[in-house]
Amino acid sequence: MSNLVATKNGSVAKSNSNSLTFPMWSSWIDELFNRELPSVFTSNFNSGLTLPKVNIRETKDSYYVDMAVPGLKKSDFTLDLDNQVLSISAETNEQNQENEDNHIRREFGYASFKRSFSLPETVNEDKIKAEYKDGILSIHLPKKEEAIKKPARSIKIA
Repeated sequence: MSNLVATKNGSVAKSNSNSLTFPMWSSWIDELFNRELPSVFTSNFNSGLTLPKVNIRETKDSYYVDMAVPGLKKSDFTLDLDNQVLSISAETNEQNQENEDNHIRREFGYASFKRSFSLPETVNEDKIKAEYKDGILSIHLPKKEEAIKKPARSIKIA
């Protein structure tokens, strides 16, 4: 006699009367494809960009966004501002061809990413500047004059 039982990972398995548990075909396939492959198998297949890391900092008069994206050109980037949402995207195409004797080798690659950030209403959208240098995309988001925090002061009583 066999019963269906739940295993540790939540999949369903068949159990026979002497307590042996055999995974069902579907749970075995799910586990196989959801498992991480060793890096030796994946190292040659990952030629695209990953989602770049971002540092965001605030000063009294500005916000700064720094994004680490080495290996690109300034022309690869697109920055859009729409309804207080700043979108940063990049796209690259690479094609190589080598001819040696009777062998021809062609390789090509395509990579892209897009990150979007909702900007606070305090940002002066007309004065946003961006620069790409040494693999870092830096975006300067100045605050509106009325949003800049004024230093504390004492008020004399008359």
